[in-house]
Amino acid sequence: MDTKAVKHDEEWCGAVLDGLAAQHPDAKPELDFMDPYQLLIATILSAQCTDKQVNRVTPKLFADYPDPVAMSKAEPEDIESYIRSCGFYHNKAKNIVLACRDIAEKFEGRVPSERESLQSLAGVGRKTASVVLSNAFGVDAIAVDTHVFRVSNRIGLAHADNVEQTERDLMANIPQDKWSIAHHWLIFHGRRVCKAQKPNCAGCGIAELCDFNNRKGQTK
Repeated sequence: MDTKAVKHDEEWCGAVLDGLAAQHPDAKPELDFMDPYQLLIATILSAQCTDKQVNRVTPKLFADYPDPVAMSKAEPEDIESYIRSCGFYHNKAKNIVLACRDIAEKFEGRVPSERESLQSLAGVGRKTASVVLSNAFGVDAIAVDTHVFRVSNRIGLAHADNVEQTERDLMANIPQDKWSIAHHWLIFHGRRVCKAQKPNCAGCGIAELCDFNNRKGQTK
């Protein structure tokens, strides 16, 4: 990242968040789920896979394995045929079954609502835990995926070259009560406007505030 990046003040951060909120008033989770179990499994499946594809495969999976206890009794090979189209299905099936066995054995069949316990489950890192905590349990959290990492560092809400520091920067620059919704604003912005290869700066509601756009303008 640019070592000469500008450190912005609270007013600027507020203006950026207001702009993102105005441009993406419909921002919300795009994985389909009914409970913490379904969100946990869907989030594991979403690694290197689109939410739309995950949503295509989970209805049948959840119909046959409706809760962690049912899933804990499966073998990974039983699950693979359901999730093959999500990619990396061998590892994902293994992690899903192992995670559900721990949920059944250690957490009385309920997905835990504490970060440490969630991250003790197979296939669950900090990002996945943050998604579950935020969207299933209402805990303030920012999950840094590829969109959030790219967009926040382009805009200037973060100045980091790794996801851990990006998360810390975002937590410092965004009021805690907006962490969860800001996560969705940034994802929607990354998918719709600030794309990896061709960011649509002309169609961006916060272009005048954005470090990336301002640096680009200076080089013309």
